[in-house]
Order: sequence, then C-alpha cells, then structure tokens
Amino acid sequence: MFSRFAIQNYQWMQSMVFAIEEINRDLTLLPNITLGFQVYDSCKIHQRALEGTLWMLTGRDEAVPNYRCQKSQLAAVVGDAASLSSIPMARLLGAFRYPQISYFSTHPLLSDRIQFPSFFRTVPSDAFQSLGLAQLVMHFGWTWVGFLAVSNDYGQQGVQMVKEEIVKAGACVAFSETILTDRADRNAIHIVKVIKNSIANAVIVFSIDSVLVPVMDEVLRQDVMGKIWIASEAWSTSSLLSQQKYAGILSGTIGFALHSGEMPNFKEFLLINSQPTRIPDDIFLKQFWEMAFGCKWPEQEALLRSQDNRTKLCTGTDNLGSLQNLYTDVTNLRVTYNVYNTIYAIAHALQGLRSCQQGRGPFLLGTCADVANFQPWQVLHYVRNVHFYNKVGKEIFFDENGNSPAQYDIVNWRQSAEGSIRHIKVGSYDSNAPPGQHLIINISAIIWGSGDVQVPLSVCSHSCHPGYRKVIREGVPRCCFSCVLCPPGEVSNQTDAAECSRCSWDHWPNARQDQCVPRTIEFLSYEEPLGATLAAVNIIFSLIPIASLGLFTYYRNTPIVKANNRSLSLLLLLALSLCFLCSLTFIGYPSPEKCLLRQAAFGISFAFCISCVLVKTITVVIAFNATNPNSAFRGWMGPQLSYIVISACTLIQVLVCVSWLLLSPPFLEYNTHIHPGKIIVECNEGSPIAFWCMLGYLGLLATISFLVAFLARNLPDSFNEAKFITFSMLAFLSVWLSFIPAYLSTRGKYMVAMEIFAILSSSSALLACIFFPKCYVILVRPELNSKETLMGRKGGQGKIIKGL
Repeated sequence: MFSRFAIQNYQWMQSMVFAIEEINRDLTLLPNITLGFQVYDSCKIHQRALEGTLWMLTGRDEAVPNYRCQKSQLAAVVGDAASLSSIPMARLLGAFRYPQISYFSTHPLLSDRIQFPSFFRTVPSDAFQSLGLAQLVMHFGWTWVGFLAVSNDYGQQGVQMVKEEIVKAGACVAFSETILTDRADRNAIHIVKVIKNSIANAVIVFSIDSVLVPVMDEVLRQDVMGKIWIASEAWSTSSLLSQQKYAGILSGTIGFALHSGEMPNFKEFLLINSQPTRIPDDIFLKQFWEMAFGCKWPEQEALLRSQDNRTKLCTGTDNLGSLQNLYTDVTNLRVTYNVYNTIYAIAHALQGLRSCQQGRGPFLLGTCADVANFQPWQVLHYVRNVHFYNKVGKEIFFDENGNSPAQYDIVNWRQSAEGSIRHIKVGSYDSNAPPGQHLIINISAIIWGSGDVQVPLSVCSHSCHPGYRKVIREGVPRCCFSCVLCPPGEVSNQTDAAECSRCSWDHWPNARQDQCVPRTIEFLSYEEPLGATLAAVNIIFSLIPIASLGLFTYYRNTPIVKANNRSLSLLLLLALSLCFLCSLTFIGYPSPEKCLLRQAAFGISFAFCISCVLVKTITVVIAFNATNPNSAFRGWMGPQLSYIVISACTLIQVLVCVSWLLLSPPFLEYNTHIHPGKIIVECNEGSPIAFWCMLGYLGLLATISFLVAFLARNLPDSFNEAKFITFSMLAFLSVWLSFIPAYLSTRGKYMVAMEIFAILSSSSALLACIFFPKCYVILVRPELNSKETLMGRKGGQGKIIKGL
C-alpha cells in the first residue's frame, strides 16, 4: 500500500458501505435481496484503475477476457473519482454495457454517449460549472478577468469553456496562464508576476489544491494583495489551502463547490463502524487509525525495533469521537453525499428491474430480466430511467447524456476570529431552475478580502456614466475603451452605452445628457420685457398720428394745414397710425392666421403710407410748375389724381401680397436648428422671393419719393414740403437699408424684434420729419400760422422752420 493515506477518500468509501447497509435494512427497497460490494484502490494511477476494472469483471487477479468467475451478480461499477481514470474504465465497461456511475469525474467528454454509452455520474459535468462561473463573473460586473489553469484536461478545457462564455457575455480575458505540473516550482514565479502586474483583480483558477499550493506560496512571498480568487470546485473547499498562513491572500475567495447534502445517522455510523475491533479485516481502517491517532500497531515489530520507546502503540480503544478531522466532519458532505446517491441510484435501478411484470417489460416481446441472473445491458436500461427522491427529498435522475442535475453551492472564504478560514455558503447554482434563476447569490452575505461588503471592481476601463458612450480603443480588447460625451441632441440613459440615442424633435438633452427633456418654446411674447416694451411703444406711437389727425382736423382751416394738400396730410397720418399698429401682429404666439396676416399688413400699410408721401411730393412739383397760365400741369391739379396714384401704388402691393398668399403663403414653423434646447416658434415666409419683392417695392416707392423730393427742394418755400419729405425719405431708406443685414444676421424672436424696430423707426422718421414742424407751429407758435407770414417773404415757410 502507499504511505500517504487519504482520510477524505476513506470517508467516501464508508458512505458507500453506509448506503448499502441502509438499503439492506430497508424492507421496501429490494426486499429479500442483499447488496454486496468489492473495493479496489487505484491509488490515483490510471493503469491500476483499468486493472481493477478487469478484476471486478472477471473475479480473478489476472484478467481473462469474456470470462467471469463470480458467484454474485455484478450490477454496476462505482467510480473512479478522477476523470482521467474513469475515461479508460468507461471505454471498457461500455463495450460490455456495464453501468458505471462516478461520484467525482467531471470531464465534459464523458457526456458523449457515442463513446461512453454506459457512463453516468452524480457529480455535475464541468460544462455546467464553466457556464455557472461565467454567470458568476458577469453577475458581479467583472469584465476584465484573468485565468489560471492546471496543465491537464481538467484545467485547460474548463478555462476554455469559461472564456467562451464570458466573451459571449461581453467580458474580456486579461491574461491566461498555465500551472506546469511537470515543473517542480509549477512556474509560480512567472505566473505571480503576471498576476501582480495586471490590473485585473478577478482571477478564475481551475486547479486542484495540491498543484496550486506552490503558486499561493509565491503569492505570499511577493505579497500580492487585493485579488479576487474565483475557485473551481476542485479547490473551493480545500483544507490544504484553508490554513491560517493563506488567510491574508485568500480571504474573500468565492467559488463553486459541489452541493452539500445531509445523510441522516452517518456520523453515528462512522463512529461505530470505524472501530478496529469491530472490523478486524479492514486493511484501510488500520491505516486510518494510525494516521488519526499517530500510533503504530504492535504487529509491526521490525518497525518498532527501529523506533525509540516513545512510539505510541495503537490499541483500537481510542475515542474516535474526540477527533476533529475531515473524517468525522459531516457538516459539509459533498463528494461523500454523491457516493451515497450513487449507491441509491443503483438500488433503485435494481428495484425497477425486480418490479417488472412479465408481458409489460421493456425488452423484446414485453419480457423482463431475471433478478437472479440478469445481463449488464438490462441493468443499464433501468439506470438510464432511474428517477427517485432520496431520504432528504432531493430528486435524483440522469439526463440523456448520463448527467444528474447540476447543483453547486457558492462558497465565500471568510477568516474567523481565530485566524482560520471558513467556507460560508452565500448562494447556489441549479441547472434545473427556471431560466434566469439558475444563479442565486446573497451579495450582502459576502465578505471580500478587504473586509468590505461592497463588490470590488475588475475592469479594464471604468464604466461610462449615463450621458457618455463607449468608444473602443484600437488594438486593445473591447473591454478597454474610452468614454465620450454624447453628441449634441443625443442622450444615453444607461451605463456603458454603446450608442447614444437622438431625442425626438420637441425634446432636448438635459445638462447631463442622460435624459430628454421638453425643449423651451420661444417666441416674442407680450409677457416678456422685450415684447411688452415694443408693444407699449408701438401703441403709444400709433396714438401720436391719431392725435395729430385730430389736431389737423381741428385747425383744418389754418394756412399751415391747408398748405400742401390738407386731405393728403390727413390720409398720411391715418396711414402712419396703421403702420405703427401693424407691428402688433408680430408680437405674441405666431398662429397660422398671424403668419398669413402680418407681412401682408406690413407691406400694404407701408405701401399706402409711402404712396401718400409720393403723391405729396408730386403735388408740390405740379403745384409750382402750374403757376404759369399756359402750363400743361394745370390739368393735373385736381384731388382725383392724388387718389388715383395712391390707389394704383397701393394696389400693386396688394397684388404682390395676394399672389404671395395664394402661391406660397407663410406658415407656422417650429424651428429646432437655431438654438440648442429651444423650439423657436416662428413664421416661415414661404417664398423668400415674394418677401423681398414686397420689401423691394417699398424701397422703390421710397426711392422715387426721395428723388422727386430732392429735385424739388429748391422750389419757392412758401408752399414747399420737399425738404422735409427729402429728410423723411432719407431716414426711411437708411433704416430699411440697415435693417437688411441686421435681419439676415439674427434669428428667432430677435429677428422679429428687429423688424418691429425697423417699422417703429421708419414710421417715426416719417412722422417727425413731415408733421412735427407743423404741429410745433400750431401748438407753440400760433402767430406764425397765418397766410401773411407764409406769403410774406420768399421761402417764408422755410425760414420759419429754420428759425424754430
């Protein structure tokens, strides 16, 4: 036998014995049938495992093909523990269709029913563990993960499957190192250097504990702290690594462990059935006793002679209950529990075979197997279909690949007050659970290595906050990215958004660009100071022409009112009042009706006003040229001509505006392009050509009036308004020529305010230049308002004005 005795493995064997004895005492399960067993120690050597299989099949020390020398029936083979031993066993047993059930072989290859048609297991396949570990990593948001694996199939295939799963889920591999079992130092110095230099904090380790020890010793030597070790089931409950010296680096470790179960009365069985006096022929028991109590049996005389007198002799009467080791600890039965379920699975398969009724059997013509002389393939049929609940209510069955439902406990390594490491269950993984509920973790119960309950980070780049989007950096994995603020008009309302989404037309991002908020609606309203001021000024200024009209009507028979066509002056004052009032249509919400009205009202009002000015100018010219009795202008002196000219000039503008409204009318528009975050409610002019034609026509009338007045400025002054009209037209043209670049350079409500200001300025210029001197004479200097004064000297009126 080998010198190193595995106490835990001996407990596994005892659980098999316990289950068999329990079944033999059960009056309902296999009554009148006694189960027996044979145990073969493979010593973790693949060749010995295959040799033991042949020994069990033939019943002889030397294997004889197709020969069986056994009195009892071989129902099934339990084992082996190691996958690399189970694989050749499964190939051999599969050829003879003998059921084989392993309690600890996790290699995914063994699920291949073509290669291994008779292999089953009560331990989950590593494929489930790999999937669960990937879900665990993503559950904690660890996207930058390192991998460490032993160089055998268990480590390499396990890591490869986890890599595939986490990459599909969006995480990345920071590094992947292999523990070289063919080197004495396990390549530990290089591995730990890579781990230490990486910013990845989460490290998934697929290894057995004995291989991992040199690496952890090097981690201690290099003082690598703050790493999150994620353990596979092979070392997640290891007593070898749970020593106090590793507590500083391994506290906070989280990993998958085989599901622990209860075995009622197993503790009492161990204490009773492990007495050498009770079972003197158990060769394993004697080795266990020597290791447990540190003694030697008296029959080893040669050994005793080589030892001093202090060697303790084994008596077999020591108190087994006083031991505190893995053998007597039944608080977390994992592999031991799987062995127990394995035996019960075989028993229930035999129970199904025994309960078969002839004519209703599963075999040819409804036949059944003979329970006293069955064939291995017959038992195999019942093992495939076994389905039962054990004594603690756990459901046991095998799927089409020979796997039982995958159940894992998620354990957290926590340092106790005494300094030792305890394995605390903080969650579970169940492949048989509904979708989305496979992995259940109580995060608040986890204590990480730092002693904190907050989940540590393991990322290449920190998450992009809402309002930002991820931009992958060239030449690096996708988990290493930069965070860029969303473009104007776009938002991201989730962490690590790949793309930003554009807000709807009537919404705009808030300051953080993580939410779309309604845009501010802007127009020149009566409620705001600018709109209220412009409205008030225009109303007040519109009253001045009305007041002047009343004044002129009251003094209609005075010389200064009668001079230069009294009726035209009154008509012009009315037109000026309309010009001031038309600007009110530009203030307030630009409804569709206002959009149709305002520019037409402005154009027609000003055309009417300037037509009056033009007629006054023409009247001056005609008046001074008609003084000659033989002049042809005398026939043009009647008021009818004035009204015809005014009507004709105004009608042209009316036609322009009507054509504009019919062909391409202005309309209400919500402009979102001028100011970010605002909706400018404005009137789209429809046809820019029509707008500028309307404005150009006003400019044409004003220019003609200016030129005529300018040419007539030196005519005799008594009845001459030409100089004042010249000044008014000059002011009018200056205002509107300045308006054009200002209008084109502004947007929104300020463009509207600019047009109102131009209307106000040009109308005021006309009012002031033409009517202020006359009102001044009427109200302040009435003595000058006489025919004698106006006719007394040449240029009388001009001189009067100059003298004001």
